[in-house]
Amino acid sequence: MPRFSVVIPCFNAEDTIGDTLDSLLAQTEGDWEALIIDDGSTDDTRLIVASMAGIDLRFRLMKNSGVGPSAARNMALAEADGEIIAFLDADDTWHPEKLERLDAVFDDEEVDACFARVAMYQGKTRFGLSPEPEAKLTVDALLSNDPVCTMSNVAIRLESFLSSGGFNTEMVHNADLEWMIRLVGDGANVIGLDEVLVNYLSSANGLSTDLEGMAAGRALALTSAARYGVVSDARAEAGYMRTLAGRALRLGAPGLQTLRLGLYCCAACPSGWFSNPFSGVRVLTGALLASVLPRSLRCALLSR
Repeated sequence: MPRFSVVIPCFNAEDTIGDTLDSLLAQTEGDWEALIIDDGSTDDTRLIVASMAGIDLRFRLMKNSGVGPSAARNMALAEADGEIIAFLDADDTWHPEKLERLDAVFDDEEVDACFARVAMYQGKTRFGLSPEPEAKLTVDALLSNDPVCTMSNVAIRLESFLSSGGFNTEMVHNADLEWMIRLVGDGANVIGLDEVLVNYLSSANGLSTDLEGMAAGRALALTSAARYGVVSDARAEAGYMRTLAGRALRLGAPGLQTLRLGLYCCAACPSGWFSNPFSGVRVLTGALLASVLPRSLRCALLSR
């Protein structure tokens, strides 16, 4: 039984999957298997993975039915052999010491799951860093600033993942947040490490450019949080949507859609949208000018 099962859902990831798998091969901790779950790719993703699996038998290429990353991740419930599940997206990379650090953390039997900090990139340009985590993750923290940031940053004991019931496969957006809320709300001990172990690559084709879909998924996550007695107010939600709108604009989301959402949030809770006045103004300005701003200027305006 390997120490780690690394779960990598992928779809049309030929441009990034090689770097992702190389970062796994570079780990200083080598006691792992990788479940690479292709979700119906039509490019050379499967060919690239199959080639690497022929070189290193720790890679296991699997096929999903094209129903999204949540279902792909849930396959780990039946297929993983490792003690600890570590998730990795097909466009992200890990620092070489990530699994070695996790190995030491999970020596503490009281720890159910763990995450660290994330460096955020657009291309080769680093534009941000995930928030400094508190010692123990709470539902309030997930709703307010979500220090986990990406599933590539999550590792969990197999038995804890089984107990959580896995991801809601009916959700396209924010299914990871909704799952984390249930996990923490049900009492899992999820701790944060104040060190950068993951590189997150923002993609123009990513789900975060679909603002309306992200807002709908957020609403479902809020419903789950309410079952644990945690309610996010209008001010917090307006601030969240401002951050999301800025990120989506930087990645090429339609300016009109973002402007419409921004004006709605401003009207609903001006104090929330402008809780960071500079950020509130620049996101609205970016939405107004999105159709005429070159990508480089848009990124400069909206980088955080």
